[in-house]
Amino acid sequence: MKFDTKLAVVVREDLPTWQKLNVTAFTVSGIAGTQDVLGEPYVDGSGVVSLPMVRQPILIFAADRERLRAIHAAVRQSDIRFTVYTEELFATGHDAANRAAVRAVASDGLDIVGLGLYGRKKPMDKVLKGVPLHR
Repeated sequence: MKFDTKLAVVVREDLPTWQKLNVTAFTVSGIAGTQDVLGEPYVDGSGVVSLPMVRQPILIFAADRERLRAIHAAVRQSDIRFTVYTEELFATGHDAANRAAVRAVASDGLDIVGLGLYGRKKPMDKVLKGVPLHR
């Protein structure tokens, strides 16, 4: 199946694995919660129903701090929807503290460790050009 949209996560390449996974989960949750990206619930052969998942592939990219800043600047000037995860969020314990930590810093000063991106394929390809997939 072909999609006219793209869903991607860009994580800072030097993070420990557990932080990369945490950033990926949190940034995708924001996209899944506000966009039309969820499929239907799953039902197994016994009739047990599980929650729906995102219906299209999620591409995971790795970038250094400066590239993340550049991507963040680019998406702020586009129609690409995004979620942001900053270094400070590793030290907070709940959603209100997370939002306060982000609100305390101007956009250009955020210490971004991850971005979740969702938008039309062509603008997404432009913003992500040259950024390698995570390995």
